Amino acid sequence: MEIISEIQKKYSSQGHDPEVFLKGLLVSRPLTYWDYIQVDTLLSLQHPRTDYPDEKVFIVYHQVVELFLNLLLHELQQLLGTNNPSDSWCEDKLNRITNYAEILNTTFQVMNEGLDYEQYNSFRLALAPASGFQSVQYRLVEIMCTPPEQLLHRKWREPGELKWDDPMEFYDKLYWREAGINPANGLPGMMLKAFDERYKELLIETFRRYKGRTLYHWALERQSQGRLTKKQLESLRRLDHVYNVEWPLTHLRTAERYLAVGGVVKQSTGASHWREYLHPAHQKRIFFPFLWSEEELASWGQLSEMTG
Repeated sequence: MEIISEIQKKYSSQGHDPEVFLKGLLVSRPLTYWDYIQVDTLLSLQHPRTDYPDEKVFIVYHQVVELFLNLLLHELQQLLGTNNPSDSWCEDKLNRITNYAEILNTTFQVMNEGLDYEQYNSFRLALAPASGFQSVQYRLVEIMCTPPEQLLHRKWREPGELKWDDPMEFYDKLYWREAGINPANGLPGMMLKAFDERYKELLIETFRRYKGRTLYHWALERQSQGRLTKKQLESLRRLDHVYNVEWPLTHLRTAERYLAVGGVVKQSTGASHWREYLHPAHQKRIFFPFLWSEEELASWGQLSEMTG
């Protein structure tokens, strides 16, 4: 009877008739795992464009990546949207974020060792101009983690070159856009055009929403106040290195296995300059530069493991 009383109090306080919800329990079906997780729907979302069996592996892997990116964003939104959280709560969120990034890096083995070379180089031709470059969640993680000056192409990173009042002033100068520009005419290729048409508005909105309140700013404020704990510092450094060095290098090695064999470098499906785009030493994407020593910053992307 106590639980019924609690239910009545809950729905009465919300202005609802408790009896309606109690009667609803009488006619509801028992919940099953497959209905809750939507297994049938999930397993119906793979639509290969060729008859090569390994194309399904390729699709499922990238869907898994997007799910973990979604979890990473989910934790970032909570961390950046909560006022005065406890240190232990922050440490838990940062640990989750870092764990998701590490899982993303580790699971690349599915691509590196799980695809037949001949099959991949055949079915990938049917995927152009689609590219992993077009993962908007990957971009959203970057935007929420660090200010735009850390995401510019290296040729635009000199201080004082741009004003940061509005994302429209620097959007075309972001590092990843260079990978989608046709070097012959300096114009966006099909891959970048499609991406902009679909996501530019969302990306601009996200830049504006997190202006001055990214994870970078969260960590910098805590550090200046002496509130950045050792565990928080370790998680932030680990996230920075995994997301911006280890994962891109793992991706690069995989791309070289399939696209650079016998001295012949194949073009990616999105026609991007994939070697320069993927190698972290070229762009030096760093979320939290103030958490690294000058030596570590100078050798960024050249280290096989995080130092310090």
